[in-house]
Amino acid sequence: MPFDLASRLAERRAADLHRQRPLLESPQGPDVVVDGRAMLAFCSNDYLGLANHPEVIAALRAGAERWGAGGGASHLVIGHSGPHHELELALAEFTGRPRALLFSTGYMANLGAVTALVGKGGSVLEDRLNHASLLDAGLLSGARFSRYLHNDVASLAARLEKAEGDTLVVTDGVFSMDGDLADLPTLCAKAREQGAWVMVDDAHGFGPLGATGGGIVEHFGLGLEDVPVLVGTLGKAFGTAGAFVAGSEELIETLIQFARPYIYTTSQPPAVACATLKSLQLLQKESWRREHLNGLVRRFREGAAEIGLSLMDSPTPIQPILVGDSARALRLAALLRERGILVGAIRPPTVPAGSARLRVTFSASHSEAQLELLLQALSESWNILAKEGRTDA
Repeated sequence: MPFDLASRLAERRAADLHRQRPLLESPQGPDVVVDGRAMLAFCSNDYLGLANHPEVIAALRAGAERWGAGGGASHLVIGHSGPHHELELALAEFTGRPRALLFSTGYMANLGAVTALVGKGGSVLEDRLNHASLLDAGLLSGARFSRYLHNDVASLAARLEKAEGDTLVVTDGVFSMDGDLADLPTLCAKAREQGAWVMVDDAHGFGPLGATGGGIVEHFGLGLEDVPVLVGTLGKAFGTAGAFVAGSEELIETLIQFARPYIYTTSQPPAVACATLKSLQLLQKESWRREHLNGLVRRFREGAAEIGLSLMDSPTPIQPILVGDSARALRLAALLRERGILVGAIRPPTVPAGSARLRVTFSASHSEAQLELLLQALSESWNILAKEGRTDA
């Protein structure tokens, strides 16, 4: 029988891979109400704690009163308003690039950039652990598509030698499920040797990384020549919504002319751009947020080591606890939830088979006391798993 959806869903449940949506009944923050219960959350991408910041909320409210609730049309018709233009100018200055272009989502920014730049006759080379939106963009581009081993410059070099036509090397800046950094200096040098362009999706790097929160490119001291195409999302450390691509004048004009996800969609509400302008100011001005965040990460890694947890090599607010088995990851998440701690269990196909994990993420809004509560709950829960024979401890 065609479209046997029930069987597909049953197979996913049997493999402990069925996903459910927690119902958030409060604003973003460490203390949340989820499915009717008060919880302490360590699973948000609101890295700098700006999603519920009173000044950002006030900017959104004022923007709605001035500009209305919706964009009303695509940017190329009559949907490109003053706040959109002002935000693009501010993002260009922030990234140190001639221009920036707003997109409604990060998925759209990645699809738009890759498919506008490379097509049949060209090549797209991507890290195996890239975000799904980047992988989809490579497949949809119509270009020759290949994936190199994670952060492996030798693997990239081998693929560069076989690349045809215009070649785009695409990588995450911070890998969303592992929390590690792309080896950008080495990757960019190899790409330049072969005349290829590098595109970086720094969704999780902007805010936490860099002296001014400028992300992985600032962190490594790289420039426009190293990374011609730089993508950032606004729904994580910026605390609002949308995304942008920053680069040369010619790049942005090319995207305006050829990026279908940009051309054929309504612009984001101007009020969101107003809120993002405020969050960008806070991100740059309040460096204590990054400093506090880094302190939380250091203490967590120390505490996790004392418990015996297996962490991945991440210096970022993304701190995955590698568990391996999907059922075991679900059990650990459930034990934490019983103790009032909310952490997401990440399972295949989001991560490779056998690498299920709890993805702990930190925000500048978390206190040191809340971090200690997490470590205490993890210690208790890990001991229970050991008694159940569910750990290697």
